[in-house]
Amino acid sequence: QVQLVESGGGSVETGGSLRLSCAASGTTPGPYCAGWFRQAPGKEREGVATIDMDGTTKYLDSVKGRFTISQDHAKNTLYLEMNSLKPEDTAVYYCAARPPWSVLCVPSNPDEYIYWGVGTQVTVSS
Repeated sequence: QVQLVESGGGSVETGGSLRLSCAASGTTPGPYCAGWFRQAPGKEREGVATIDMDGTTKYLDSVKGRFTISQDHAKNTLYLEMNSLKPEDTAVYYCAARPPWSVLCVPSNPDEYIYWGVGTQVTVSS
């Protein structure tokens, strides 16, 4: 069973930076799609960024140029580097993963993802 554990959340001011990490255990070799999602109070969960085993990345339009998703295969860890943070980035951030299925690895439908971390809070103050 795959387990995902996020870390690195916190509180920053507008324009600040944070780096989230997601350590995976119980994984098996093979292709996958992994990503970061977020959920703000009263809003639906939305995809922020995804990456596949080959390193192809996709981003939510509102974070392009500010956020960078990356992975370290040796450490089984997923990262999200967040720069130029805005108050609207405030949310609980979750990492998630799934087999590739037959759909594109893009930050769209959270229902496609079967492995989830418990989340880490990111708060950006104005």
